[in-house]
Amino acid sequence: MGLAGLAGSANAAQERPGGGMMPAPPASELNPSQALDLLRQGNDAFLRGEQTSVLTSAQRRLDLALGQSPFAAYVTCSDSRVPPELLFGRGLGELFIIRNAGNTVDTVALGSIEYAVAVLKTPLVVVMGHESCGAVKAATEVVTDNATFPGSIGPMIEPIIPAVLQARSENGDLLDNSVRANVRRVVKQLREQTDPIMLEPQQKGDLWVVGAYYSLETGEVDFFDLPERAG
Repeated sequence: MGLAGLAGSANAAQERPGGGMMPAPPASELNPSQALDLLRQGNDAFLRGEQTSVLTSAQRRLDLALGQSPFAAYVTCSDSRVPPELLFGRGLGELFIIRNAGNTVDTVALGSIEYAVAVLKTPLVVVMGHESCGAVKAATEVVTDNATFPGSIGPMIEPIIPAVLQARSENGDLLDNSVRANVRRVVKQLREQTDPIMLEPQQKGDLWVVGAYYSLETGEVDFFDLPERAG
C-alpha cells in the first residue's frame, strides 16, 4: 500500500458513525508521521471535549488476546493527571506506555522501549513531560536550594539534574524550562546513545523519537522536539 493509501487508512480509523474513535491500524500499516497524526487528532478531540470510545469491548479484548500491535510507545510521567490514553482518546492495545516520575529512561524503561520497537515494530516513540512536574520540581530544588529527599526519591531524580543545570541559563520559568530540557535530554539519548535496534530504524526513517509537553491547564500536547527528517 502506498503512502496515500496508508494516510487514508489512518484517517478512516478515526471516525465511526455517531462519533468516537475506531481502533488504529496495526503498527505495520503506519509510518511514523501517520502515527503522530493519530495522536494529534486524538488530542484535538480531547481539547474539543468530545467523548471518544475507550475501545474496551469484549470483542476488542478477545482480538488483543491473540497479540498486540501498538502504534506508539509512550514514555511519560507517573503523575495521575497525565493519562496518555485519555489525552489521545485511545484504547486497549494502541499505546505501549512506560511511566515513571519525571519520564526518565533507565535500563528497565529502555528495554521496554526497545521491545516495542524491535519486537512490536512500533514506528513512533514519544517522550512527554508535563507542566508542574513534581519530580522535575524536586530536581530544581536540589540545584537551587541544595535540597535533599528521603528514601529512593533523591536517587530517582538524579538523572533530571543535568537538565535543570542546562535550563538555568535560559530565560523564563526554571521549572517549565527544566521540564522541556529533561524531555530533550531523554529524546537525544534515544536518538543517539542507544542500541542499533533503536538507531537503525531511525536511520532508515522507519522510527521517529519525538519530544512532547503536556499543559495541565489547557489539555494541549505540544510535540515540540521532532526529528530533522520530520521537517
